[in-house]
Amino acid sequence: MTRPHAAPATPEAATTGGPATRGDGTTPALTPPAELRRRLDDRLGGAARAWLDQALDEAATRPGTHGPISVWELRLAEAGRRCGPAHADAARVLILHAARADADALTRVYFQGTADERRAVLHALPHLVPDGPDALPLVEDALRTNDTRLVAAALGPYAARHLDAHAWRHAVLKCLFTGVALDHVADLDRRARGDAELARMLGDYAAERTAAGRPVPADLHRVLALTESAPPSGGPVDPHGKES
Repeated sequence: MTRPHAAPATPEAATTGGPATRGDGTTPALTPPAELRRRLDDRLGGAARAWLDQALDEAATRPGTHGPISVWELRLAEAGRRCGPAHADAARVLILHAARADADALTRVYFQGTADERRAVLHALPHLVPDGPDALPLVEDALRTNDTRLVAAALGPYAARHLDAHAWRHAVLKCLFTGVALDHVADLDRRARGDAELARMLGDYAAERTAAGRPVPADLHRVLALTESAPPSGGPVDPHGKES
């Protein structure tokens, strides 16, 4: 059988939240807060800049909870309206950073917030809780959703550092299945390289799609090359491989 034809795949699962566009290396998760602030200062209008200055000052001086909800959490909800949707993620990450939100605060904001606020929390993880797995349940929750923007945000540097191999492999497959570009997967080259079990799983997926007459995502061949394994001509590479 010839090598499966690589073509853009149509997502098969019902997805929400709009498309997760191809990453460009400038997402809030990958950009230091000081650089995020400089970019926003350059791009926001005067009123939006003044609002962000006030929101960051409030978060820095009153980081704890005051009453049923903290002031900075209210500002998270306003960020889209105040700064515009193109800059809301970065503004929310900066507010979370100014508030020195720990894993407990991030968990509260994530589960009480909108999808946009949840995405900002995921982007903030490598800045605020880089060294421990306490926020891993947030990543795992996002990866269970069909919101492609949440899936993409979940697979930043924090997930690259803390997801175990089993969960990470399935996250890569979910990206292929839902149409999330693998450019969003932080540290993809390192984690995929030489991973024979990931190669087997990708081979199974490619074979299933080819047998069904469906296109194989072009990103799949890119990851197979990283695993140092050629795409199979049909069927699993190793049907007795490790549990996937």
